[in-house]
Amino acid sequence: MSAARKILLGVTGGIAAYKSPDLVRRLAERGAEVQVVMSRGAQQFVTALTFQAVSGRPVRTDLWDEAAEAAMGHIELARWADEIVVAPATADFIAKLAHGFAEDLLTTVCLATTAKITIAPAMNRQMWANPATQANVRLLKDRGVRVLGPASGEQACGEVGVGRMLEPTQIAEEIYAALPVEGVLSGLKVVITAGPTREAIDPVRFISNRSSGKMGYAVAEAAREAGATVVLVTGPVQIPTPAGIERVPVETADQMLAAVQKQVADADIFIAAAAVSDYKCSEVACQKIKKTSDNMTLALSRAPDVLATIGRSESPPFLVGFAAETENVEANALTKLNSKNLDMIAANKVGEGLAFDKDDNALTLYWRGGKQELTLNSKSALARQLVSVIAERYRSRGKSAATPIQNRSAIHATR
Repeated sequence: MSAARKILLGVTGGIAAYKSPDLVRRLAERGAEVQVVMSRGAQQFVTALTFQAVSGRPVRTDLWDEAAEAAMGHIELARWADEIVVAPATADFIAKLAHGFAEDLLTTVCLATTAKITIAPAMNRQMWANPATQANVRLLKDRGVRVLGPASGEQACGEVGVGRMLEPTQIAEEIYAALPVEGVLSGLKVVITAGPTREAIDPVRFISNRSSGKMGYAVAEAAREAGATVVLVTGPVQIPTPAGIERVPVETADQMLAAVQKQVADADIFIAAAAVSDYKCSEVACQKIKKTSDNMTLALSRAPDVLATIGRSESPPFLVGFAAETENVEANALTKLNSKNLDMIAANKVGEGLAFDKDDNALTLYWRGGKQELTLNSKSALARQLVSVIAERYRSRGKSAATPIQNRSAIHATR
């Protein structure tokens, strides 16, 4: 993947600076080297030691650092960076950048660089709406500076409006979505499913499961970073669509199957990270069911099995399944591998405190004659490892005379 990138993160003096250490982590997860440069104001909100701990690099704060500037350190930084990202970018910094000020290390580096500059504004809503700020932002955009945000919402001052810095995850997504990507899935179309499905009981109730969709969305983003064109067929979740990905919303298992069949027709890879309902109500009540007795019985029938249906198609694609198990993880995973005619399966244990609604996970990958452990990691990092192994197995299958590769392949993950 073309994720390795040298990013100089400028942090200026706004309350949103408390989010910037998390942005360092999000960029590092994508393989970036991050060098932090802090303004004097930023040091009033967050310490340099915090950024050094998360970035693994000494933080630069002073244009007049004798040790660094003996070797023209500000020029070295300006040449080192592939991109300069300033988050948060205060109204004061935006004004200085727009008018060519170079009074501290960060503004000097910005003037001396030929790298792409991205800013994520953060300020009070009235400051953002001020004509001077808007004129400065327009000027920067005209010069090719990329502006991410700001978002609307409650602000530290207690007011509500436009001026909040975008969340670190979204900033990292936007930065990487704009990059030309050449990776292990370059030129391929990947269809992915994510989240739960819902099966109606009546107009106000439904059957569902505990899937948050986090793993599926992480896999979608990892596939896009690996160079794929990604379509995300998603059940109802509270996660924003990653940048550069087409989202197809569905609710029921039947809707998910229909959407997948439509999208996978011209896809190279199908990654279904959805936890699809196994059963649905045989009859859905037209009106809300009233509480008339102490017990109620629901008649259930099988919901469509998306993975099995794709696997039974005339030309079965490359198939990878997920096995979320509470017991006998390996035995149950291998049973699914064989019964559903999969090429690979990713298994993990779920239950109390494991996998669901968590930001980390661990997987064991199985295929005929092979096994690989992916140890506990953030779901974003784990997804990138998974995509790398999938791409390797996909290419390996293509080289096998015994199993000729299909023109279209599918990877299905039921998470």
